[in-house]
Amino acid sequence: MAKSAFKLHIKKGDTVLVLAGDDKGKSGKVLTVYPEKSRAIVEGLNIVSKHRKPSAQNTGGKIDKIEAPIHISNLMVMVGGNPTRIGRKVNENNKLQRFAKKTGEFIK
Repeated sequence: MAKSAFKLHIKKGDTVLVLAGDDKGKSGKVLTVYPEKSRAIVEGLNIVSKHRKPSAQNTGGKIDKIEAPIHISNLMVMVGGNPTRIGRKVNENNKLQRFAKKTGEFIK
């Protein structure tokens, strides 16, 4: 797949709110971001059952519950416990940095 040509508003470690899907209204911490697929894995959300085949170590096989990726368009960053849109502007060090549009504060 081609690499995405745009920057994402979500980064690893952000707290996000889910806007759509079965987990709508829930929030969690971003564990992994896949920019080429525009998806992110959020801790404890979008749980799916993964069926494992029997192996030498696990002769009976098993069903694991794991987090599946969520499209980033369905996630909104939370700053100070409130969901907010994200923008980019130049900070005092002349670096482009994310900021919360609701409060205007910079996000680390």
